[in-house]
Amino acid sequence: MNVLVISPHPDDETLGAGGTLLKFKDSGHRLFWIIVTNMKTEYGYSAERVNERNKEIEEVDRAYGFEKMWNLEMEPAGVDKYEKGELVAGFKKILDEVQPEILIIPYRFDVHSDHRIIFEAVYSCTKAFRAPYLKTVMSMEILSETDQAQVENVFSPNVFVDISEYIDKKIDVMRIYKSEIDEAPFPRNENAIRGMAAFRGATAYQKYSEAFYLIKSRID
Repeated sequence: MNVLVISPHPDDETLGAGGTLLKFKDSGHRLFWIIVTNMKTEYGYSAERVNERNKEIEEVDRAYGFEKMWNLEMEPAGVDKYEKGELVAGFKKILDEVQPEILIIPYRFDVHSDHRIIFEAVYSCTKAFRAPYLKTVMSMEILSETDQAQVENVFSPNVFVDISEYIDKKIDVMRIYKSEIDEAPFPRNENAIRGMAAFRGATAYQKYSEAFYLIKSRID
């Protein structure tokens, strides 16, 4: 199957679905990746930092073995500056090229506005008659974003993927993003990543799991 994951920012794919992507790859599925925002000098980042981030993305790309990666390089924390129609058209073009059976996207109520806007734009592309290739659409749980949703919109997962064999490699991949992982109490720390996977695993009677919210599933 073709699996497409959409990251509002580089690292979201690893925090939310890193173990699942590694497991899918080992199962013979073809992986594809859209990065929506990225650092650029015109956004106020130094050339050195931009170069460092692009090297991190290249290394993460190799670690997962993506068939193809799109780096849209929109402004971080500035996705609201783009016309929604432009976003929808851009995502739909890539979806039609990949024709994924499985689509992994951010959670609708993540605290970051980029995540919410991207969810709405991508979800608009998933109508069955417009994307008949799609069989499964689900939202991932991204540490320090999804857990910050207000209580009435709390993430309540209904799909659990056993990543017990992949938790160490998931953390290794996360370490590639040097500025995105740190010691506690920084939320994206190794113990928190492992602890969340252990907590979700306990729910599913597995050692370590990644949790998702199933938006739609079609059984042919």
